[in-house]
Amino acid sequence: MNATAIRFTMAIWALGTAGCVHFVPKPLAAEQTSMILESRTLSDAGLREFMVRNLGHPLDLWPPSRWDQDLLTLAAFYYNPDLAAARAHWSVQQAGERTAGERPNPVLTVTPDYATNAPPGVSAWLPAAALDVTIEIAGKRGHRIEQARRLSESARWNIWTTAWEVRFEVRTSLLDAADAQQREELLKEQVTVQEHIDALLEKRRLAGAVAGSDLVLFRTQLAKTRLDLQAARAQRIDAQARVALAVGIPMSALNGVPIGFNFNQTEAADLTSEEAHRHAVQGRSDLLSALADYAAAQSALQLEIARQYPDVHLGPGYQWDQGQNDWSLGLALELPVLNWHRGPIAEAEARRGEAAARFTAFQANVINEVDAAVTAVQAERQGSQAAEALLAVHRDRLQAMQAQVDAGAGDALDLATAQFEFTAAEALALEACGGEQRALGVLERAVQRPLGAPDQAHALQRQLESTQRSPQ
Repeated sequence: MNATAIRFTMAIWALGTAGCVHFVPKPLAAEQTSMILESRTLSDAGLREFMVRNLGHPLDLWPPSRWDQDLLTLAAFYYNPDLAAARAHWSVQQAGERTAGERPNPVLTVTPDYATNAPPGVSAWLPAAALDVTIEIAGKRGHRIEQARRLSESARWNIWTTAWEVRFEVRTSLLDAADAQQREELLKEQVTVQEHIDALLEKRRLAGAVAGSDLVLFRTQLAKTRLDLQAARAQRIDAQARVALAVGIPMSALNGVPIGFNFNQTEAADLTSEEAHRHAVQGRSDLLSALADYAAAQSALQLEIARQYPDVHLGPGYQWDQGQNDWSLGLALELPVLNWHRGPIAEAEARRGEAAARFTAFQANVINEVDAAVTAVQAERQGSQAAEALLAVHRDRLQAMQAQVDAGAGDALDLATAQFEFTAAEALALEACGGEQRALGVLERAVQRPLGAPDQAHALQRQLESTQRSPQ
């Protein structure tokens, strides 16, 4: 009988461990991950497959002849490590859903007794075994599953929030790079024009028509323009580094890669505060994530309330006692006499209130953010229109001066001065246009809605959905 009991116990143990998961080591080495990061390029075959799948059409040329905001955003969705971390966090919460749905395993207890004064011919061993089967009541498992599901939903929306931040960083850094590049070209032109004016003034100084002090002031301005040119070059390099960082590639991967920004993206300049509020409140992923967090806190409160009611433990048992088979059935439950679970309930209720307060405060910040973004776009649009009007005035003046020179009635110095003033007006228009585009980017992030045509909105929606899956 002792051997039978042992075999039975071993069989139960083998059955319970047959489905065990074995540990698989995955060492993480800084040198290896660094090599992987530094080897990333914009010509990767996997990136091409990912872009074709999300663009919905084949790419005739690879790599593309020009990388714009949309293409670089897709590349960032493929490479950006922050998105990978957000996906990994969602995987953790999904695993938590599985954990929440698992039922408690029964516990087998084997308690062999040994009788020191057993009669002759009778086994001194008295084998006994008992099971502890937990029966959850009051819907605890359902509340636990719902809480885990809401936390998983919050993590999923966080992927979208991260994707919007990545898109904003790509847009901002690409705009800064394109803006600095155009400003650098304008400053080069200004330096050329100023050097020509300097040569003309030097001739007049030698002829006694211009005072030396006037030439000193002009050359000081020329030196300042050259310094501005060096600053624009440094800003372009810094912006390109930020583009690489936003995409998730090394800066060397952008060497020789043509990048550009479409400065004509102004479709949402007339978006009203009411429309922006509606888009933000109904569709912002971080608000939806906060709502899911509140729902999870509410499920946690329901779970703690359900835990007031103790689970039932059934304990069927067996003992072999000197040839007799003794069977028993035990019933156990916690007696709520020392506490009524009021502390955990109060904590859960306070956490629900905290989640509600956080959501309300966050929603208020979102509304203020949207209002500020709409106002900034309107102000920047007015400034851009004023700069364009000023540029048109200087263009007409330059054309008139050129016509006079061509007719032999104009002065070369006056023409060069008009050219310099026109390039200065171009720089102001570029600055105003860049300011408007930056304001549009902030508005796009505030409402989490692309500001282009409807087909672009649908394309971005499809691309954002793809961020929930690991592209590699």
